[in-house]
Amino acid sequence: MQQEKKDIRALSKDELRDFFVSIGDKAFRGNQVYEWLWNKGAHSFEEMTNISKEMRTHLETNFAINHIQVDQLQKSQDGTIKNAVRLYDGLIVESVLIPTETRTTACVSSQVGCSLDCKFCATARLKRMRNLNPDEIYDQVVAIHRESMLYHNRPLSNIVFMGMGEPLMNYKNVLLSIDKITSDEGLGMSPKRITLSTSGVPKMIKKLADDEVRFNLAVSLHSAIQETREQIMPFAKSFTLDDLRDSLEYWYAKTKRIVTYEYVVWKGINDKEEDIKALVQFCKYIPSKVNLIEYNPIDDGEFQQAKDHVIDQYIAALEKNRIPVTVRRSRGKDIDAACGQLANKQ
Repeated sequence: MQQEKKDIRALSKDELRDFFVSIGDKAFRGNQVYEWLWNKGAHSFEEMTNISKEMRTHLETNFAINHIQVDQLQKSQDGTIKNAVRLYDGLIVESVLIPTETRTTACVSSQVGCSLDCKFCATARLKRMRNLNPDEIYDQVVAIHRESMLYHNRPLSNIVFMGMGEPLMNYKNVLLSIDKITSDEGLGMSPKRITLSTSGVPKMIKKLADDEVRFNLAVSLHSAIQETREQIMPFAKSFTLDDLRDSLEYWYAKTKRIVTYEYVVWKGINDKEEDIKALVQFCKYIPSKVNLIEYNPIDDGEFQQAKDHVIDQYIAALEKNRIPVTVRRSRGKDIDAACGQLANKQ
């Protein structure tokens, strides 16, 4: 079976060079194969036309390219595209292409299912089956880039790690994928165009800072009151707001990069004056901005979008305190591609 062979993309360029030397070939063959695998996105050894047929057969015998396949593609009325992505072992994740007039964003997944238990998110209802490998994350981006060129006639401009899974619970593989995405030997994308969104794992946020990452950080906050946050995100009992604040202050001290707080306002949950005041106060600890997100129901009606006048009250309070705020209208709701809706319904 294919997956019993070693995944060739698990090898570094140096390891590929060493492999070719070990079988009596030239080291530069490793460079050629590496370019095919990453820069050119080859799905098979047969595509590697500057490698001899005999060597391609040898590679086929010893290695697999465990590339993803877009199992199902759905198009929204607003131009959003959702991919159901089949992995080499048959598991499915979802990724989304989000177009606007000025850019195209890829929303990619980092886990099959999710490690956390946010009550408002459909993905959290799926148990975490496994972490994605770096190449499986990379492949999602390549697929969306190609769709952006095909359907919108422009290259992919931004990437957000906001799909299925908690990226910081798959830390090593997510960072390896970003290394490949930003490398000149990969997609050559600027780290400034990449945002990692976390539900807030303080220890790993500090590790990001220590590792001197150059991409952007967003935190799925939703309440700056500990009791309320635990109600909607039960894991917050272990990862408290005090610990989160401490890690974000550490992040800013190390990186000098502002943090985006993602915040959904729900009726009867975080729509009171005290909720607004708590958010404003939390935003003052480090330079930050707030992204108020339209809520997308996930069937059972437990969570409902707050009234428009409450959103206006949030905006007014944040602006009064000179905290940048935007309201993000959801895209792709008609194909369950909006924030919090990725759940492999098919």
